[in-house]
Amino acid sequence: MPIFFQHSIDETTRLGIWKIEENETFFKGNVPLHRDVTHPHKRVQHLAGRFLLQFLFADFPYHLVQVADTRKPFLPGDEYHFSISHCGDYAAAIVSKDKRVGVDIEIPVEKIERIRDKFLSPEEQELLVTGELNQLTALWSAKEAVFKWYGAGKVDFKGHIQLTGQSLTEEYINCFFAPKEKELQIHYKMLDQLVLAWVAD
Repeated sequence: MPIFFQHSIDETTRLGIWKIEENETFFKGNVPLHRDVTHPHKRVQHLAGRFLLQFLFADFPYHLVQVADTRKPFLPGDEYHFSISHCGDYAAAIVSKDKRVGVDIEIPVEKIERIRDKFLSPEEQELLVTGELNQLTALWSAKEAVFKWYGAGKVDFKGHIQLTGQSLTEEYINCFFAPKEKELQIHYKMLDQLVLAWVAD
């Protein structure tokens, strides 16, 4: 069973990462494909993310999942709040019975160095202990997790999501989310060559 990482945040909120080693047939035998995904690898990622929802909560009604105009998947009636992320051969999901949630996973790549000024203010760049790629990726992933937590689209990563704190020496960072005038705490982990960030609030 290729569960790569699993974490019970509290009694009602669970998080997991699946390392995709199975083929499409395995997942399609367990979960439905809700939309047309033409690229084979993206289709397997899509299926693995939904498979993980029911792995985290056995009674998760994945057959009721719908997709909003903003492309955020949701359950009518909010029986569960959830978020899914894919990267390479990994799928991540966070599920909660009573909190809005967002999750993101990233494999650090040099390209993020070129866009750092587009998503980080000068003050946020001071949070970097070094110019280290993993830390820069963690800040991007933290903002992606907040974007998914919000779920309504139209977010300016640099202007609307303001990361605050001393440095990236802990496993969380604080954030002021301007569109809702709300303080959030974003947790993150470095897992081998994978960066994970999540919000549950």
